Amino acid sequence: MTALPDDAEETTPEVLDVVLEGGGVKAIALVGALDVLSEHGFEYARIAGTSAGAIVGAVLAAMVRADEPMSRLDEITRSLDYGALRDRRSGLRWLDSAPGPLELLADAIAVGRHDGAYSGAALRDWLDGVLADLGVRTFGDLRLDDPGGDGQMHDRYRLVVTASDLSRRLFVRFPWDYGDYGLDPDEQGVGAAVHASAATPYLFEPVELRGVHGTSTLVDGGLVANFPIGIFDRLDGKDPRWPTIGIRLQAAVRTDTPVDPVRDPVHLGIALVETAVEGAQTTRALAPYNLARTIGIDTTGVGSFDFDITAEQRDLLIANGRAAARDFLEGGWPISRPAMVPSPVPPGSGDR
Repeated sequence: MTALPDDAEETTPEVLDVVLEGGGVKAIALVGALDVLSEHGFEYARIAGTSAGAIVGAVLAAMVRADEPMSRLDEITRSLDYGALRDRRSGLRWLDSAPGPLELLADAIAVGRHDGAYSGAALRDWLDGVLADLGVRTFGDLRLDDPGGDGQMHDRYRLVVTASDLSRRLFVRFPWDYGDYGLDPDEQGVGAAVHASAATPYLFEPVELRGVHGTSTLVDGGLVANFPIGIFDRLDGKDPRWPTIGIRLQAAVRTDTPVDPVRDPVHLGIALVETAVEGAQTTRALAPYNLARTIGIDTTGVGSFDFDITAEQRDLLIANGRAAARDFLEGGWPISRPAMVPSPVPPGSGDR
């Protein structure tokens, strides 16, 4: 169990909580920004992520636990084959691998049979393997010893990932909210929670969670809060012991975005989700106190589900992430003044 400083005066300015926005394939850019923060000597107390941000966050949390050099984050994430994520289950093997227009038919059949074009099994297998290599299987492996915290759930784990419970109409934060399902947080798999957080409706099959209320259907946490920048903010009026930095995958709200035609019912569903997610985040993400603690990365030209991303596009996303983090740090971010959030903090935050 990793220990955190128990007193604000003993905490060095290099300690951070970090919140990672979801964005599908664009989350590659998060790696570049995190590389720069690590190169500047920052260490991560807690990590929160949504959807693809949860994937990166889980790997990062496991690396911190294993005391792995942060330079390995790029190496590990490069081992993910994005093309393999298109693991259809239409029920017709020949159709699942068919090219061209037949892909649309395969997607439609898979959505009708399983509520998602892709199963998500390839992503889950890759993530479980990476985490196991780093010594992490359950949230119990990511427990924290934090004598300076308030003793509540928010202070007990290095990682929190978000999901949307469609059955109970709730935004859930794992492992914090497992108790509401009658489950022991320490015994729940990290990979399963991240899988749920990344289960974009219509694209990936939902994840089921059996609890005391019955079986819940879980999907992408970004459906409710794709950038939960306030998830670690204190609610007791005390100054935070260290700052929170958020990393977004959109540097600014664009009005000149190219038209992306909606070609079929599957793409219509995905477009509805993406539009709702982005619209829901804009107001809070652009609030001055959140802009002051957010690294915004330009990911123009790469779509969230461009699974055919080229090596050149990947390298550009990494470079843009690095440039955004450098600009943020060189722009006079008030590292010595972590209390940048006014009181009261919006509801739904934690307490660190």
